[in-house]
Amino acid sequence: MASDGTTATDDLLARTRDGVLLYGLTPPRASSTPEQADAVAAAALARLRDVRVDGLVLYDVDAEADRSATPRPFPFLPMMDPAVFLDRHLTGWAGPVVVYRAVGKYAPDELDRWFTRTDDGRVLTVLVGAASRHQAVRTSLPEAHRRHAAAVRAPRMGGVVIAERHAGAGTEHERMRRKQDAGCEFFVSQVCYDLDHTRNLLSDYVYGCRDQGVDPRPVVLTVAPCGSVKTLEFMSWLGIDVPGWLRAEITRSPDPLAASYEQCLVNARVLIAFCRRLGLPFGINVESLTNRKVEIDASVDLAGEIRALLG
Repeated sequence: MASDGTTATDDLLARTRDGVLLYGLTPPRASSTPEQADAVAAAALARLRDVRVDGLVLYDVDAEADRSATPRPFPFLPMMDPAVFLDRHLTGWAGPVVVYRAVGKYAPDELDRWFTRTDDGRVLTVLVGAASRHQAVRTSLPEAHRRHAAAVRAPRMGGVVIAERHAGAGTEHERMRRKQDAGCEFFVSQVCYDLDHTRNLLSDYVYGCRDQGVDPRPVVLTVAPCGSVKTLEFMSWLGIDVPGWLRAEITRSPDPLAASYEQCLVNARVLIAFCRRLGLPFGINVESLTNRKVEIDASVDLAGEIRALLG
């Protein structure tokens, strides 16, 4: 905590006025030894050393078997709890961290305990609901929101936003407002490939907030390079819309990663300018959707180029 009482999370959210850069990590497998987890953390921080990211995002991976009738392109492997990975292995990182919580995995009292012991001034959380209404859950998202609000101490909370849902139903901006009313102070998007989907959502959200006399919350927009047809299939399984022309380029190109990388950079440049024009506080989050080294390396390179775009 700074001498004026502000925390690292206060500073991160305040700096979204100009745009912040985050990098998303998936924890190692749950079967990893402590030494292996330490090595994963050290390798990630070494890759990011020269990028100057403003914060990390740690994902909470769930099987999501009910997400789609289509088989999962990559087999599901249980991953280490992101909070455990942060506390025990990412000790070399002192900056802000957004820890995802797939709330359906946890009993209500487990969430209560985590909320209470996590208010250290550098941890934020994104609470994620079920991928499908058919998914059996231990805690629903509305219940998790209520428990967060009732906690004596709790990390500042954000929510997930999905432009594809807005393209389908046109109501994602209203869902954002409801989450905002429930205590969400920021949002992190699913991976963005379709610029029109994303811009329509951001425009509806910002102007809808202004029409109701409230300030829009910061929105962190996620980009991720795609290096293979298999990764493209995984993106489709996750519900990420990739425009047909880009899907054709990735599928037919002798270097699909190059085609995808170029478009990710274009998307980041356009979305940075669009958020600034709207006056929307924002960030860009870069991740790799797989553990393939070529895609991880490309995501780090992409983060470096976006750092330069943000200034």
